[in-house]
Amino acid sequence: MKALSASGLLALALFASSATASFAFDSVDVESDAYAWSEAAEPAAAKATLAQYGPFQVVAPDRAELNGSIESDTPGQFAAMLRAYPAIRNIDMVDCPGTGDDEANLSLARMIRKAGIATYVPNGGSVRSGGVELFLAGAKRRAAPEAEFAVHSWVDEDGMEPDDFAESNPVNREYVAYYREMGMSPENAKAFYALTNSVPHDDVLYLKPRDIAAYLPLD
Repeated sequence: MKALSASGLLALALFASSATASFAFDSVDVESDAYAWSEAAEPAAAKATLAQYGPFQVVAPDRAELNGSIESDTPGQFAAMLRAYPAIRNIDMVDCPGTGDDEANLSLARMIRKAGIATYVPNGGSVRSGGVELFLAGAKRRAAPEAEFAVHSWVDEDGMEPDDFAESNPVNREYVAYYREMGMSPENAKAFYALTNSVPHDDVLYLKPRDIAAYLPLD
């Protein structure tokens, strides 16, 4: 996950003046390990592109690939793509390093879910940081056996991370509520958020598809 935008974080924090105590997230055991963060990935072989909309490449009338980070203008680019190619029902997430705008990322995620579009990570594909939230938005979610996922805690512009805020703080509740919206049970939503925050922002926890499926079933 990435740092929240400054305006989003400050606005949320104003509603939590009574929750100033820090909250320590529990450690989480998974088979994957933490490594130094890497921005590079080995994407799958590129297909012929019919059209480009920001990080989205239309490779068939019903399919687009995602290569690149989600930024403030990406939701508008996605909407333009659907207007031009309304039959798109699948997004192949080839290389998604995360997002520079968390609010835009969650907005795009909800657009994907509303449109009934499936998400898929192919062999060699890499979905990292805020890209994981985007993957969870798929109306159907699939991942090849060698697909790569990576998570870490977000950090704000002041260097604060999730466990610097109370569990009840809106900045933490927002993510749990999003996971619930995407179909996780209350318990799994809280557990998955704890998993993403089990390593600091400067590190990374690599996950396998089965690790994601333990919290939200894959198709």
